[in-house]
Amino acid sequence: MSVRTAQLLIEGGSVPSWKTPGGHRRVYRADVMALIERPAPGAPGAPLPSATVILVASSERLAHYDRLLAGIPECTVEAFDNVHRALFAIGSVRPHAIIVDLAPPDAERVRLLHSLSANPSLGHSRILAVVAAGTIASGDLPGRVVPVETAEQAAAAIRVSLIDTGTPTPPPAEALFPIALNESQRLVALERSGLLDTLPEEAFDRLTWLASRTLDAPIALLTLLTPTRQWFKSRIGVDAPETPRSWAFCNHTILQKAVFSVENLPSDPRFAANPAVAGDLGFRFYAGAPVHDGEGFTVGSLCIIDRRPRTLDDGERRALMALAALASDEVRLRAIERQLRNALGKAERHTAGQGHSAPAAPAGPARLPDRV
Repeated sequence: MSVRTAQLLIEGGSVPSWKTPGGHRRVYRADVMALIERPAPGAPGAPLPSATVILVASSERLAHYDRLLAGIPECTVEAFDNVHRALFAIGSVRPHAIIVDLAPPDAERVRLLHSLSANPSLGHSRILAVVAAGTIASGDLPGRVVPVETAEQAAAAIRVSLIDTGTPTPPPAEALFPIALNESQRLVALERSGLLDTLPEEAFDRLTWLASRTLDAPIALLTLLTPTRQWFKSRIGVDAPETPRSWAFCNHTILQKAVFSVENLPSDPRFAANPAVAGDLGFRFYAGAPVHDGEGFTVGSLCIIDRRPRTLDDGERRALMALAALASDEVRLRAIERQLRNALGKAERHTAGQGHSAPAAPAGPARLPDRV
């Protein structure tokens, strides 16, 4: 590997590095080899593409992009007005797309585009440059970068790029709920989360308990949505472990970036005939916030339900969003734990294959810490 390639990998955050007392950058050979051996996007064993979009723009332009990208629920947006913080995020998530705004033209962000374009670990990421006509010569942008003239064009390109290219799992024939553009990828992400049909866990039960107590709701659920089921990883106030997906108010929540709420379910034509509303359960109020995995896919929601109509104030909405963010953190921590276990297992198999003695097993049952 050339020095220049190594520099690009380090700058882009694709390879972890550290600085010696003498000021030299160092990387582990194992990290470089892991990058080289990573399957190409779309190949068997390749990682699931991310649903995260990284935005780099001036602080004055961020609010405009926030309004535009809020209308694309299939992606999670991380916005930065600082190039170095953006690089760290890009190296951490290997995003679905990167938007770099060059209005006004900025030399540092142009250099960022060249760095991203030359980074082999971002081969699956779409790189868009928003540049007004006549401000920057097309030859000044790397070949991989797609130039667009407006923020609106960038948002439209992101929406189109999120449409599933594979064959999505069809919903039930009676389904009358909305489906995400990237539903098949979302379902793969849900499967890879390893949470479906698992035993109760205290970390998730604490969050539903907090949601119920903090928001004065008799029912609180952490839901995961499969093609046909709404399964409850944690539940307070209901006995059933799942419902048909067609019953799930959370079908709408997973298409939002903020809290989705219905103050009076019987008066809303989308839900008036829902068995949970019209039947014995008698649900009258719902509010939920999306729960994401580490790649930005929405795997489910944290929600509260009441048997009386009500309204959430701003503080209650913020509380529900904060609890959903904590649930997302728990989902990500479990993914990190599985990756660590896989890496340890691979290292042990490699050591055994080389004919070396494996480390002695600990006296007690081996486990990773619950927190990273």
